[in-house]
Amino acid sequence: MRDLKVDSAILDGEAVVLDDRGASDFGALQQALGGRGGRRSSASALLYAFDLLYLNGHDLRSMPLADRRAMLEDLIGKQHSSIRMSEEVDSEGAPFLKLACELGLEGIIAKRLDAPYRSGRGGDWLKIKCVQSETFLIIGYEPSAAALGGIGRLLLAARKGKTLAYVGSVGTGFTTKTATELKRRLMSVLIEKSAVAGVTTKGMRWVEPTLAAEVDFRAWTGDGKLRHASFKSVRDDADVGQIYALDPISPGA
Repeated sequence: MRDLKVDSAILDGEAVVLDDRGASDFGALQQALGGRGGRRSSASALLYAFDLLYLNGHDLRSMPLADRRAMLEDLIGKQHSSIRMSEEVDSEGAPFLKLACELGLEGIIAKRLDAPYRSGRGGDWLKIKCVQSETFLIIGYEPSAAALGGIGRLLLAARKGKTLAYVGSVGTGFTTKTATELKRRLMSVLIEKSAVAGVTTKGMRWVEPTLAAEVDFRAWTGDGKLRHASFKSVRDDADVGQIYALDPISPGA
């Protein structure tokens, strides 16, 4: 902020850390901010500003977004410092969302250019998220007396070459009926240890990797785990070729 030629300002934006492709990496941001054992310097974080609410004693919230954005661009300019202007794209929503999802981004935000700034949720801004859906093998579950059907979460694996790789867990999306039936089936294929080498999470019940689950998720973390996963259904019709396959030479699990 010291680099901006301004007495006082309030910007609306988002802190990000970019990966090698130039896309935001949430896991890297957590590390930069000190979370999850982070060692990365916070200097690697950037602020992408997308709105200007206050400038040199003037409240700008009643102005149209297009005018606020123009003033924001004048303030920030085209500099590639730690504060950058977020890119604006004038496009049809559906094809633009499709492109964002294909690029592995979390989604898009659609805004009315003629709207003033309003706090809270409203119809002037829409956050539209990408949702990926893939099929994974269930390798274990966490029993829980408090959870629906007695399943706290499922542990999942994907194919990786001729082996399996752990890709995280899912603990939401179940109904009592679905979880109860799934637990009954899992208890019939219990084994003593994990079918995936190196996965030794305590308190789990391990199962033969014979049941597949379709899971919705937002993105992959930097260490190859599912982020914001939600259980969708059991895939009794899935064959081996329909189980999600990781790149055999990819890093991570």
